[in-house]
Amino acid sequence: MVEQLATPSRTRLRVVPVHEPATGREWWRSSVIYQIYPRSFRDLRGDGIGDLQGITAEIPALANLDIDAVWLSPFYRSPQKDAGYDVADYCSVDPLFGTLEDFDALVAEASRHNIRVIVDLVPNHCSDQHPLFQAALAAPAGSPARDLFIFREGTGEHGQNPPNNWQSHFGGPAWTRVTEPDGTPGQWYLHLFDTSQPDFNWDSPAVHAEFEKILRFWLDRGVGGFRVDVAHALIKKSGLPDWGGRADGSSSEGFPGDAAPMFGQPGIHDIFRSWRKILDSYDGERVLCAEATIDPVDRLSDWVRPDEMHQTFNFAYLHHPWHAPALREVIESSLRAFDQVGAPTTWVLSNHDVVRHTSRFGLTGAGPRSGDGLGPQDEQPDLELGLARARAATLLMLALPGGVYLYQGEELGLPDHTLLPDEFRQDPTFHRTAGVRVGRDGNRVPLPWKANLPSYGFSATGESWLPQPPIWGRHSRDIEERNPDSTLNLYRNALALRRELRLGDGSLAWWPEHDGEGLVAFVNDGVLVAINMGDAPVQLPDLPLLLGSAPDALEGDRLRPNRAVWLRLD
Repeated sequence: MVEQLATPSRTRLRVVPVHEPATGREWWRSSVIYQIYPRSFRDLRGDGIGDLQGITAEIPALANLDIDAVWLSPFYRSPQKDAGYDVADYCSVDPLFGTLEDFDALVAEASRHNIRVIVDLVPNHCSDQHPLFQAALAAPAGSPARDLFIFREGTGEHGQNPPNNWQSHFGGPAWTRVTEPDGTPGQWYLHLFDTSQPDFNWDSPAVHAEFEKILRFWLDRGVGGFRVDVAHALIKKSGLPDWGGRADGSSSEGFPGDAAPMFGQPGIHDIFRSWRKILDSYDGERVLCAEATIDPVDRLSDWVRPDEMHQTFNFAYLHHPWHAPALREVIESSLRAFDQVGAPTTWVLSNHDVVRHTSRFGLTGAGPRSGDGLGPQDEQPDLELGLARARAATLLMLALPGGVYLYQGEELGLPDHTLLPDEFRQDPTFHRTAGVRVGRDGNRVPLPWKANLPSYGFSATGESWLPQPPIWGRHSRDIEERNPDSTLNLYRNALALRRELRLGDGSLAWWPEHDGEGLVAFVNDGVLVAINMGDAPVQLPDLPLLLGSAPDALEGDRLRPNRAVWLRLD
């Protein structure tokens, strides 16, 4: 609750927090972690694909954002059927991105700027080119080699049908039948994603041992921790029963997410407890963060109990609509759930799997489902509106207590490339659905660094693995650095103030005066944070302005629509 005290010139707010300040001071409780999609960040070798050397060269630019860590999407040896999430060797660097020596140089340069390097771990599945899976294909049914993966006999008189009705995240069935070494049709293997990504069998002790070895390999090289891909899928329900709900396990009518047999099974937590012990045996507060699509948020907090993960992505927050009551609800329910287990909430608005929030907030409709993008045939976002809302949403997010994840390019206000021609698309979702779902390529387009150079400075040769849209020039880093009102400078100012005021370690109390349903406002340790998601200006108290999402955020003491501010309390 909040007590409001009137003074002749100002309104002072006395707050009793609904979320108390963090008691622990571990870095990850209030961290700002910047996601790098390596192939699209910076290309120093001139082949049109970003590389580790390019990331190392731009560490000083990232340090200017005042971040705590970078998270690297996969850079391991891979056939690149799913942009590196199909791993053929977990303890190597794909020549596409460089060498292990390049990785070591990146970690060293980041460390000089007090930035940790977190790497993506992909434990649910590997590439069909991984030596372990190739050995499984060559081995007979029931062999130890096949037990590392989920092989089953088919149904039907001749085993011609899949073992169950599970569907792939990328479209089509989640099973593929193999041809045995003697040329006859054989067993089926499970792949919740692409055919080229067979799922590991985590009921096998040998799989546990393999991944413990992988963890230690990268921890010994100095990584700050792991973002764990599809962390909720490792254990499947015994018997692999049919499932009539969504392929991604999210709740739908008649099919609650907690009943999905391929996600969120209790045995998963024992795996992460064993991993936590390994990380805790290293110095430097190494971290685990789960990519776990689990709902409701009360169930998600099970993943961050004191002996399991340090963080987990808050997808309920990422997918919140431009609607004030919904935003208030997801913030309060998230804080309530995570406070119960003494863990920080993480906040995120964009990543490599969803439409960037500049585009998303510029749509009048709901937009595509998670894992899909926008194509030329879809509603095109209002980019001016989307950017205004994105800046406001970011300013509110950066004032919330807990950790924050940023996706490369959002600090430039980049939208998706929604007009990307089909011939350039590489996402397996596009190909497995014959173009019905356009996939995620539009949010993975290489970054613009300098407006007047080929490929906007991404690559000195002008090469770019995906074409960049013509509007990239106005968002290039060199242009935005010179504009004090740019999105880049908004991020810099907000992140610097966030650290100075220790907002990530702070408290939260709702501001009680709501002038219309469009306002979301809270107090965090002496700062009143407000966003106007409605259609009309909203009256705020007469308080000093710390930061606004736009130069015109306020009309006197009235907050304009699609704007946000931080105000200093007396």
